[in-house]
Amino acid sequence: MEGFADLLVRPKSNIECSIILKTCYICNILLTVSAGKTNLTGSATPNGGVILSTSLLTKPDIELDLKNKEASSPVGIPLENFRNKVLELSNNKLYYPADPTSRNDAFVGGTLSTNASGFVPGQKGSTRYWVKEIEFLLPNGDLVEIKRGQYISDNGFFTLEYDSNSIQLPIPTYNRPKIKNASGLYSDKNGTIDLVDLIIGSEGILGMISSCQLGLAINPKSKLELFISLNSESEAIDFHDFLNNHLNQDLSQITAMEYFGYNSQNYMNHKEFLFSNENDVGIYLQIPIFNKSMDSKIEEWIQIFQSFNSNIDLDKIIVLNDPNNWKKFFEARHSIPDNALTKTQRLGGVSIITDTIVPKHNFRIYLEKVHERLNKSKIEYLLFGHLGDCHLHFHLIPNNKQEKESLEIYDYLIDLSLKLDGVYSAEHGTGKRKRNDFKKCYGVEAVEMVKKLKNTIDPNNYLNRGNLISYN
Repeated sequence: MEGFADLLVRPKSNIECSIILKTCYICNILLTVSAGKTNLTGSATPNGGVILSTSLLTKPDIELDLKNKEASSPVGIPLENFRNKVLELSNNKLYYPADPTSRNDAFVGGTLSTNASGFVPGQKGSTRYWVKEIEFLLPNGDLVEIKRGQYISDNGFFTLEYDSNSIQLPIPTYNRPKIKNASGLYSDKNGTIDLVDLIIGSEGILGMISSCQLGLAINPKSKLELFISLNSESEAIDFHDFLNNHLNQDLSQITAMEYFGYNSQNYMNHKEFLFSNENDVGIYLQIPIFNKSMDSKIEEWIQIFQSFNSNIDLDKIIVLNDPNNWKKFFEARHSIPDNALTKTQRLGGVSIITDTIVPKHNFRIYLEKVHERLNKSKIEYLLFGHLGDCHLHFHLIPNNKQEKESLEIYDYLIDLSLKLDGVYSAEHGTGKRKRNDFKKCYGVEAVEMVKKLKNTIDPNNYLNRGNLISYN
Protein backbone atom coordinates (compact mmCIF):
# COMPACT_ATOMS: atom_id res chain seq x y z
CA MET A 1 0.00 0.00 0.00
CA GLU A 2 1.49 3.33 -1.09
CA GLY A 3 1.38 6.45 1.06
CA PHE A 4 2.77 9.96 1.21
CA ALA A 5 3.28 12.72 3.76
CA ASP A 6 4.58 16.27 4.00
CA LEU A 7 6.37 16.14 7.33
CA LEU A 8 7.86 13.65 9.80
CA VAL A 9 8.08 14.51 13.51
CA ARG A 10 9.68 12.53 16.34
CA PRO A 11 8.49 13.85 19.71
CA LYS A 12 10.27 12.81 22.90
CA SER A 13 7.59 13.49 25.51
CA ASN A 14 3.87 13.68 26.26
CA ILE A 15 4.07 17.47 26.12
CA GLU A 16 5.58 17.47 22.64
CA CYS A 17 2.98 14.93 21.47
CA SER A 18 0.21 17.07 22.94
CA ILE A 19 1.47 20.18 21.12
CA ILE A 20 1.64 18.31 17.81
CA LEU A 21 -1.85 16.85 18.17
CA LYS A 22 -3.35 20.15 19.29
CA THR A 23 -1.74 22.01 16.37
CA CYS A 24 -2.95 19.50 13.79
CA TYR A 25 -6.41 19.48 15.40
CA ILE A 26 -6.78 23.26 15.28
CA CYS A 27 -5.27 23.64 11.80
CA ASN A 28 -7.04 20.56 10.39
CA ILE A 29 -3.80 18.90 9.25
CA LEU A 30 -3.87 15.14 8.73
CA LEU A 31 -1.79 13.23 11.29
CA THR A 32 -0.80 9.57 11.15
CA VAL A 33 0.84 7.89 14.15
CA SER A 34 3.57 5.43 13.19
CA ALA A 35 5.23 2.93 15.53
CA GLY A 36 7.16 -0.21 14.53
CA LYS A 37 5.35 -0.53 11.18
CA THR A 38 4.86 -4.29 11.55
CA ASN A 39 1.13 -4.18 10.77
CA LEU A 40 -0.23 -5.89 7.66
CA THR A 41 -3.30 -3.70 7.14
CA GLY A 42 -1.93 -0.30 6.18
CA SER A 43 -2.98 1.38 9.42
CA ALA A 44 0.29 3.36 9.63
CA THR A 45 0.29 4.34 5.94
CA PRO A 46 -0.31 8.11 5.63
CA ASN A 47 -2.45 9.90 3.08
CA GLY A 48 -0.69 13.24 3.39
CA GLY A 49 -0.04 15.61 6.27
CA VAL A 50 2.20 14.73 9.20
CA ILE A 51 3.68 11.43 10.36
CA LEU A 52 4.21 11.24 14.12
CA SER A 53 6.85 8.61 14.80
CA THR A 54 6.85 7.22 18.34
CA SER A 55 10.44 5.95 18.03
CA LEU A 56 11.83 8.50 20.53
CA LEU A 57 9.10 8.03 23.15
CA THR A 58 11.37 5.82 25.24
CA LYS A 59 11.05 7.54 28.63
CA PRO A 60 10.35 7.28 31.51
CA ASP A 61 12.17 4.02 32.15
CA ILE A 62 10.25 0.83 32.80
CA GLU A 63 9.25 0.49 36.46
CA LEU A 64 8.19 -2.74 38.13
CA ASP A 65 5.53 -3.13 40.81
CA LEU A 66 6.41 -6.58 42.10
CA LYS A 67 3.63 -6.69 44.69
CA ASN A 68 0.81 -5.97 42.23
CA LYS A 69 2.50 -7.82 39.36
CA GLU A 70 2.48 -4.79 37.05
CA ALA A 71 4.99 -2.71 35.10
CA SER A 72 4.85 0.72 33.51
CA SER A 73 6.24 1.26 30.04
CA PRO A 74 6.82 4.00 27.49
CA VAL A 75 5.22 3.33 24.11
CA GLY A 76 8.22 3.80 21.80
CA ILE A 77 10.29 0.75 22.72
CA PRO A 78 10.14 -2.68 21.08
CA LEU A 79 7.84 -5.03 22.94
CA GLU A 80 10.60 -7.61 23.40
CA ASN A 81 12.74 -4.99 25.16
CA PHE A 82 9.89 -4.50 27.63
CA ARG A 83 9.46 -8.25 28.11
CA ASN A 84 13.19 -8.75 28.73
CA LYS A 85 13.37 -5.82 31.15
CA VAL A 86 10.48 -7.25 33.18
CA LEU A 87 12.38 -10.53 33.51
CA GLU A 88 15.51 -8.65 34.57
CA LEU A 89 13.80 -6.38 37.12
CA SER A 90 11.81 -9.24 38.66
CA ASN A 91 14.75 -11.67 38.77
CA ASN A 92 12.80 -13.92 36.40
CA LYS A 93 9.83 -14.12 38.76
CA LEU A 94 7.39 -12.32 36.44
CA TYR A 95 6.91 -12.03 32.70
CA TYR A 96 4.63 -10.37 30.16
CA PRO A 97 2.73 -13.11 28.30
CA ALA A 98 1.56 -11.32 25.11
CA ASP A 99 4.18 -12.38 22.56
CA PRO A 100 3.26 -11.61 18.93
CA THR A 101 5.63 -12.95 16.29
CA SER A 102 6.81 -9.41 15.50
CA ARG A 103 7.65 -8.61 19.15
CA ASN A 104 11.29 -7.74 18.32
CA ASP A 105 10.16 -4.97 15.97
CA ALA A 106 6.66 -4.01 17.14
CA PHE A 107 6.55 -1.12 19.62
CA VAL A 108 4.64 -1.36 22.88
CA GLY A 109 2.27 1.40 21.75
CA GLY A 110 1.54 -0.36 18.48
CA THR A 111 0.60 -3.56 20.29
CA LEU A 112 -1.87 -1.57 22.39
CA SER A 113 -3.42 0.17 19.39
CA THR A 114 -3.90 -3.12 17.55
CA ASN A 115 -4.60 -5.43 20.52
CA ALA A 116 -1.74 -7.60 19.30
CA SER A 117 -1.86 -11.26 20.27
CA GLY A 118 0.69 -14.01 20.58
CA PHE A 119 0.87 -17.75 21.02
CA VAL A 120 -1.01 -18.16 24.32
CA PRO A 121 -4.50 -19.48 23.49
CA GLY A 122 -7.55 -17.63 24.78
CA GLN A 123 -7.95 -14.13 26.24
CA LYS A 124 -4.55 -14.22 27.97
CA GLY A 125 -2.82 -14.27 24.60
CA SER A 126 -4.12 -10.81 23.66
CA THR A 127 -2.83 -7.43 24.80
CA ARG A 128 -6.20 -6.11 26.01
CA TYR A 129 -6.35 -8.66 28.86
CA TRP A 130 -3.16 -7.26 30.45
CA VAL A 131 -3.75 -3.49 30.21
CA LYS A 132 -4.33 -1.91 33.64
CA GLU A 133 -3.91 1.80 32.94
CA ILE A 134 -3.05 4.16 30.08
CA GLU A 135 -2.15 7.78 29.56
CA PHE A 136 -4.18 8.87 26.56
CA LEU A 137 -3.98 11.93 24.36
CA LEU A 138 -7.34 12.90 22.91
CA PRO A 139 -7.36 14.18 19.31
CA ASN A 140 -7.48 17.77 20.63
CA GLY A 141 -4.20 17.18 22.51
CA ASP A 142 -5.68 16.94 26.01
CA LEU A 143 -4.07 14.28 28.21
CA VAL A 144 -6.22 11.98 30.36
CA GLU A 145 -5.25 9.12 32.66
CA ILE A 146 -7.56 6.14 32.38
CA LYS A 147 -7.50 3.21 34.80
CA ARG A 148 -9.31 -0.04 34.22
CA GLY A 149 -12.63 0.15 36.06
CA GLN A 150 -12.60 3.95 36.25
CA TYR A 151 -14.90 4.59 33.28
CA ILE A 152 -17.67 2.07 32.59
CA SER A 153 -20.22 2.99 29.94
CA ASP A 154 -23.85 3.25 30.95
CA ASN A 155 -26.72 2.92 28.51
CA GLY A 156 -24.34 3.08 25.55
CA PHE A 157 -22.38 6.19 26.64
CA PHE A 158 -19.20 7.13 28.48
CA THR A 159 -19.00 10.39 30.37
CA LEU A 160 -15.31 11.28 30.29
CA GLU A 161 -14.50 13.94 32.88
CA TYR A 162 -11.07 15.51 33.22
CA ASP A 163 -9.87 18.91 34.47
CA SER A 164 -12.97 21.07 33.92
CA ASN A 165 -14.07 19.21 30.81
CA SER A 166 -16.80 16.65 30.27
CA ILE A 167 -17.29 14.64 27.08
CA GLN A 168 -20.06 12.17 26.38
CA LEU A 169 -18.93 9.37 24.07
CA PRO A 170 -21.37 6.99 22.35
CA ILE A 171 -20.09 3.42 22.18
CA PRO A 172 -20.67 0.85 19.44
CA THR A 173 -23.34 -1.72 20.29
CA TYR A 174 -23.00 -4.11 17.36
CA ASN A 175 -22.84 -7.76 18.34
CA ARG A 176 -19.21 -8.87 18.59
CA PRO A 177 -18.45 -12.64 18.44
CA LYS A 178 -16.77 -13.77 21.65
CA ILE A 179 -13.81 -15.44 19.99
CA LYS A 180 -10.26 -14.25 19.32
CA ASN A 181 -11.23 -11.03 17.61
CA ALA A 182 -9.37 -8.01 16.22
CA SER A 183 -12.16 -6.86 13.91
CA GLY A 184 -13.11 -3.25 14.59
CA LEU A 185 -13.74 -1.37 17.82
CA TYR A 186 -14.58 -3.27 20.97
CA SER A 187 -18.35 -3.25 21.40
CA ASP A 188 -21.16 -4.61 23.52
CA LYS A 189 -24.77 -5.09 22.50
CA ASN A 190 -25.89 -4.04 26.00
CA GLY A 191 -23.85 -0.84 25.86
CA THR A 192 -21.64 -1.62 28.87
CA ILE A 193 -17.86 -1.74 28.47
CA ASP A 194 -14.69 -0.43 30.09
CA LEU A 195 -13.12 2.59 28.37
CA VAL A 196 -9.73 0.86 28.45
CA ASP A 197 -11.19 -2.00 26.41
CA LEU A 198 -12.62 0.44 23.86
CA ILE A 199 -9.28 2.19 23.33
CA ILE A 200 -7.16 -0.95 23.09
CA GLY A 201 -7.40 -2.20 19.51
CA SER A 202 -8.98 1.03 18.22
CA GLU A 203 -6.11 1.48 15.72
CA GLY A 204 -5.50 5.09 16.68
CA ILE A 205 -8.80 6.57 15.56
CA LEU A 206 -9.80 7.73 19.07
CA GLY A 207 -6.49 9.21 20.19
CA MET A 208 -2.90 8.31 21.02
CA ILE A 209 -1.69 6.15 23.91
CA SER A 210 1.42 7.78 25.39
CA SER A 211 2.25 5.39 28.25
CA CYS A 212 0.80 2.33 29.94
CA GLN A 213 0.69 0.09 32.99
CA LEU A 214 0.59 -3.59 32.08
CA GLY A 215 -0.24 -6.66 34.15
CA LEU A 216 2.27 -9.48 34.48
CA ALA A 217 2.13 -13.21 35.15
CA ILE A 218 4.19 -15.51 37.34
CA ASN A 219 7.05 -16.86 35.28
CA PRO A 220 7.23 -20.68 35.27
CA LYS A 221 10.54 -22.16 36.38
CA SER A 222 10.86 -23.79 32.96
CA LYS A 223 8.86 -24.79 29.88
CA LEU A 224 8.48 -28.07 28.09
CA GLU A 225 8.71 -27.57 24.31
CA LEU A 226 7.28 -30.39 22.20
CA PHE A 227 6.70 -31.04 18.52
CA ILE A 228 4.37 -33.84 17.51
CA SER A 229 3.56 -34.98 13.98
CA LEU A 230 0.14 -36.46 13.25
CA ASN A 231 -1.29 -38.28 10.27
CA SER A 232 -3.81 -35.71 9.10
CA GLU A 233 -5.53 -32.39 9.68
CA SER A 234 -8.56 -34.24 10.97
CA GLU A 235 -6.44 -35.95 13.62
CA ALA A 236 -4.94 -32.60 14.60
CA ILE A 237 -8.42 -31.15 15.16
CA ASP A 238 -9.35 -34.26 17.15
CA PHE A 239 -6.28 -33.68 19.32
CA HIS A 240 -7.23 -30.02 19.82
CA ASP A 241 -10.71 -31.04 20.98
CA PHE A 242 -9.32 -33.78 23.22
CA LEU A 243 -6.80 -31.46 24.85
CA ASN A 244 -9.38 -28.71 25.32
CA ASN A 245 -11.61 -31.17 27.20
CA HIS A 246 -8.64 -32.56 29.15
CA LEU A 247 -7.78 -29.02 30.33
CA ASN A 248 -11.40 -28.22 31.25
CA GLN A 249 -11.96 -25.86 28.30
CA ASP A 250 -8.97 -23.71 29.28
CA LEU A 251 -6.17 -24.03 26.75
CA SER A 252 -4.43 -21.01 28.27
CA GLN A 253 -2.90 -23.54 30.68
CA ILE A 254 -0.46 -24.16 27.84
CA THR A 255 1.44 -21.20 26.40
CA ALA A 256 1.48 -22.25 22.74
CA MET A 257 -0.34 -24.64 20.41
CA GLU A 258 0.85 -23.89 16.88
CA TYR A 259 -0.07 -25.80 13.74
CA PHE A 260 1.90 -26.66 10.60
CA GLY A 261 -0.59 -28.02 8.12
CA TYR A 262 -1.23 -28.50 4.44
CA ASN A 263 1.86 -27.90 2.26
CA SER A 264 3.85 -26.34 5.12
CA GLN A 265 6.52 -29.02 4.82
CA ASN A 266 7.28 -27.91 1.26
CA TYR A 267 8.19 -24.42 2.50
CA MET A 268 10.06 -25.50 5.61
CA ASN A 269 13.80 -25.87 6.15
CA HIS A 270 14.81 -28.95 8.21
CA LYS A 271 11.53 -30.70 7.45
CA GLU A 272 13.28 -34.08 7.59
CA PHE A 273 14.11 -33.37 11.25
CA LEU A 274 10.48 -32.74 12.17
CA PHE A 275 8.61 -35.09 9.84
CA SER A 276 9.11 -38.69 8.76
CA ASN A 277 6.11 -38.72 6.40
CA GLU A 278 5.54 -36.07 3.74
CA ASN A 279 1.77 -36.07 4.37
CA ASP A 280 2.00 -35.53 8.13
CA VAL A 281 0.96 -32.32 9.86
CA GLY A 282 2.68 -30.92 12.94
CA ILE A 283 1.78 -29.32 16.28
CA TYR A 284 4.14 -27.33 18.47
CA LEU A 285 3.26 -27.24 22.18
CA GLN A 286 4.76 -25.07 24.89
CA ILE A 287 3.87 -26.20 28.40
CA PRO A 288 4.78 -24.16 31.50
CA ILE A 289 6.32 -26.02 34.45
CA PHE A 290 5.84 -24.52 37.90
CA ASN A 291 6.36 -27.25 40.48
CA LYS A 292 7.18 -30.52 38.74
CA SER A 293 10.50 -31.69 37.33
CA MET A 294 11.10 -31.74 33.58
CA ASP A 295 11.18 -35.54 33.51
CA SER A 296 7.88 -35.89 35.36
CA LYS A 297 6.28 -33.32 33.04
CA ILE A 298 7.48 -35.24 29.98
CA GLU A 299 6.03 -38.43 31.43
CA GLU A 300 2.73 -36.66 32.15
CA TRP A 301 2.45 -35.52 28.56
CA ILE A 302 3.34 -38.90 27.13
CA GLN A 303 0.39 -40.24 29.10
CA ILE A 304 -1.81 -37.47 27.69
CA PHE A 305 -0.78 -38.39 24.15
CA GLN A 306 -1.45 -42.07 24.82
CA SER A 307 -4.84 -41.25 26.31
CA PHE A 308 -5.64 -39.44 23.08
CA ASN A 309 -4.43 -42.36 20.96
CA SER A 310 -3.15 -45.55 22.56
CA ASN A 311 -1.39 -46.44 19.30
CA ILE A 312 0.41 -43.13 18.93
CA ASP A 313 3.97 -43.36 17.61
CA LEU A 314 6.12 -41.90 20.38
CA ASP A 315 8.98 -41.54 17.89
CA LYS A 316 6.94 -38.75 16.31
CA ILE A 317 7.20 -36.67 19.50
CA ILE A 318 10.31 -34.47 19.64
CA VAL A 319 11.43 -32.70 22.81
CA LEU A 320 12.73 -29.32 21.65
CA ASN A 321 14.37 -28.26 24.91
CA ASP A 322 17.72 -29.50 23.62
CA PRO A 323 19.44 -26.38 22.13
CA ASN A 324 20.22 -28.09 18.82
CA ASN A 325 16.64 -29.32 18.47
CA TRP A 326 15.28 -25.87 19.28
CA LYS A 327 17.60 -24.20 16.77
CA LYS A 328 16.39 -26.49 13.97
CA PHE A 329 12.74 -25.98 14.89
CA PHE A 330 13.14 -22.20 15.14
CA GLU A 331 14.79 -22.05 11.73
CA ALA A 332 12.14 -24.36 10.26
CA ARG A 333 9.27 -22.30 11.60
CA HIS A 334 10.63 -18.95 10.43
CA SER A 335 11.66 -20.29 7.04
CA ILE A 336 8.03 -20.91 6.01
CA PRO A 337 6.97 -17.29 5.30
CA ASP A 338 10.38 -16.45 3.81
CA ASN A 339 10.27 -19.36 1.40
CA ALA A 340 6.64 -18.66 0.53
CA LEU A 341 7.50 -15.03 -0.28
CA THR A 342 10.39 -16.15 -2.48
CA LYS A 343 8.03 -18.46 -4.38
CA THR A 344 5.50 -15.66 -4.80
CA GLN A 345 8.13 -13.32 -6.22
CA ARG A 346 9.33 -16.00 -8.62
CA LEU A 347 5.76 -16.54 -9.87
CA GLY A 348 5.24 -12.80 -10.30
CA GLY A 349 2.12 -12.79 -8.15
CA VAL A 350 1.05 -11.26 -4.84
CA SER A 351 0.74 -13.28 -1.61
CA ILE A 352 -2.63 -13.27 0.13
CA ILE A 353 -2.69 -14.30 3.80
CA THR A 354 -6.03 -14.72 5.51
CA ASP A 355 -6.75 -13.87 9.15
CA THR A 356 -10.23 -15.35 9.46
CA ILE A 357 -11.53 -17.24 12.47
CA VAL A 358 -14.70 -19.15 13.32
CA PRO A 359 -15.94 -20.68 16.60
CA LYS A 360 -14.48 -24.08 17.37
CA HIS A 361 -17.77 -25.90 16.67
CA ASN A 362 -17.57 -24.65 13.06
CA PHE A 363 -13.81 -25.02 12.69
CA ARG A 364 -13.72 -28.38 10.93
CA ILE A 365 -16.40 -27.59 8.36
CA TYR A 366 -14.80 -24.22 7.64
CA LEU A 367 -11.46 -25.84 6.84
CA GLU A 368 -13.09 -28.51 4.70
CA LYS A 369 -14.95 -25.97 2.58
CA VAL A 370 -11.91 -23.74 2.12
CA HIS A 371 -9.69 -26.65 1.08
CA GLU A 372 -12.36 -27.72 -1.39
CA ARG A 373 -12.55 -24.24 -2.94
CA LEU A 374 -8.78 -23.82 -3.14
CA ASN A 375 -8.16 -27.26 -4.60
CA LYS A 376 -10.72 -26.52 -7.30
CA SER A 377 -8.82 -23.36 -8.22
CA LYS A 378 -5.39 -25.02 -8.56
CA ILE A 379 -3.83 -22.05 -6.75
CA GLU A 380 -0.78 -22.95 -4.65
CA TYR A 381 -1.36 -22.47 -0.91
CA LEU A 382 -0.29 -23.58 2.53
CA LEU A 383 -1.90 -23.59 5.97
CA PHE A 384 -0.45 -22.77 9.38
CA GLY A 385 -1.32 -20.83 12.50
CA HIS A 386 -2.67 -20.84 16.03
CA LEU A 387 -4.49 -24.12 16.56
CA GLY A 388 -5.20 -23.34 20.21
CA ASP A 389 -7.60 -20.58 19.10
CA CYS A 390 -8.88 -22.40 15.99
CA HIS A 391 -7.22 -19.57 14.09
CA LEU A 392 -5.26 -20.66 11.03
CA HIS A 393 -3.82 -18.64 8.15
CA PHE A 394 -4.35 -19.72 4.55
CA HIS A 395 -1.38 -18.37 2.59
CA LEU A 396 -2.25 -18.16 -1.11
CA ILE A 397 0.59 -18.06 -3.65
CA PRO A 398 -0.99 -17.26 -7.02
CA ASN A 399 0.91 -16.73 -10.23
CA ASN A 400 0.33 -13.49 -12.12
CA LYS A 401 -2.57 -15.05 -14.05
CA GLN A 402 -4.36 -16.21 -10.89
CA GLU A 403 -4.52 -12.95 -8.94
CA LYS A 404 -8.13 -12.15 -9.87
CA GLU A 405 -9.31 -15.60 -8.81
CA SER A 406 -7.26 -15.47 -5.61
CA LEU A 407 -9.00 -12.22 -4.63
CA GLU A 408 -12.35 -13.86 -5.34
CA ILE A 409 -11.33 -16.75 -3.09
CA TYR A 410 -10.32 -14.29 -0.37
CA ASP A 411 -13.82 -12.79 -0.53
CA TYR A 412 -15.28 -16.31 -0.41
CA LEU A 413 -13.30 -17.05 2.77
CA ILE A 414 -14.50 -13.82 4.39
CA ASP A 415 -18.13 -14.56 3.49
CA LEU A 416 -17.83 -18.15 4.69
CA SER A 417 -16.32 -17.13 8.04
CA LEU A 418 -19.19 -14.69 8.61
CA LYS A 419 -21.75 -17.34 7.66
CA LEU A 420 -20.19 -19.64 10.27
CA ASP A 421 -20.36 -16.99 13.05
CA GLY A 422 -16.75 -15.90 12.71
CA VAL A 423 -14.94 -12.70 11.75
CA TYR A 424 -12.50 -11.57 9.08
CA SER A 425 -9.67 -10.74 11.48
CA ALA A 426 -8.55 -12.55 14.60
CA GLU A 427 -5.27 -10.72 15.14
CA HIS A 428 -4.18 -8.37 12.33
CA GLY A 429 -6.97 -5.81 12.61
CA THR A 430 -8.69 -3.72 9.97
CA GLY A 431 -6.53 -0.72 9.11
CA LYS A 432 -7.16 0.68 5.65
CA ARG A 433 -7.00 -2.58 3.73
CA LYS A 434 -9.94 -4.34 5.37
CA ARG A 435 -12.52 -1.60 5.78
CA ASN A 436 -14.87 -3.39 3.39
CA ASP A 437 -14.47 -6.59 5.43
CA PHE A 438 -15.55 -4.69 8.56
CA LYS A 439 -18.61 -3.39 6.72
CA LYS A 440 -19.44 -6.92 5.50
CA CYS A 441 -19.00 -8.37 8.97
CA TYR A 442 -21.01 -5.91 11.03
CA GLY A 443 -23.08 -3.97 8.51
CA VAL A 444 -23.65 -0.34 7.57
CA GLU A 445 -25.18 0.39 10.97
CA ALA A 446 -21.92 -0.58 12.70
CA VAL A 447 -19.95 1.68 10.37
CA GLU A 448 -22.27 4.54 11.31
CA MET A 449 -21.77 3.79 15.03
CA VAL A 450 -18.00 4.07 14.63
CA LYS A 451 -18.38 7.27 12.59
CA LYS A 452 -20.62 8.78 15.28
CA LEU A 453 -18.03 8.06 17.97
CA LYS A 454 -15.18 9.30 15.77
CA ASN A 455 -17.03 12.52 14.92
CA THR A 456 -17.72 13.17 18.60
CA ILE A 457 -14.06 13.07 19.55
CA ASP A 458 -12.43 14.07 16.23
CA PRO A 459 -14.97 16.03 14.14
CA ASN A 460 -12.50 16.77 11.33
CA ASN A 461 -11.32 13.14 11.23
CA TYR A 462 -7.73 14.37 11.05
CA LEU A 463 -6.16 11.65 13.24
CA ASN A 464 -5.24 8.36 11.54
CA ARG A 465 -7.83 9.07 8.85
CA GLY A 466 -8.88 6.03 6.85
CA ASN A 467 -8.34 3.41 9.54
CA LEU A 468 -11.38 1.17 10.03
CA ILE A 469 -13.81 3.55 8.28
CA SER A 470 -13.51 5.57 5.10
CA TYR A 471 -13.71 9.35 5.10
CA ASN A 472 -16.35 11.05 2.97
